[in-house]
Amino acid sequence: MLFLFTLMTDHVGAADAEHGKALFAPCAACHSERSDALGPNLKGVFGRPSAALLDFRYSNPMKRANLVWDEDNLRAYIHDPQAKVKGNRMPYAGMSDPDDVDDVVAYLRTLK
Repeated sequence: MLFLFTLMTDHVGAADAEHGKALFAPCAACHSERSDALGPNLKGVFGRPSAALLDFRYSNPMKRANLVWDEDNLRAYIHDPQAKVKGNRMPYAGMSDPDDVDDVVAYLRTLK
């Protein structure tokens, strides 16, 4: 059991938030703090329920998703948004490299 925990901890610890920030740069075009942004602001996304920002108009599938944005849900959504929340409006096909996904999740964790 300790071995498994160590492997999981090492994997999470290996994520590179700086690389994640670089990978996130194209996403920032839509996910910003601007009131007219196309996507919701992701500042403080960790632990937040899906479709929770009052100043953003979410799709009905996202409203019904009833998720909490934790590491597992963020990883799954970044990897394949349509598989995680079928019918969401985000025009993004997903990120296939699991290390890149981990890096983006590590970067999102820094947005407070």
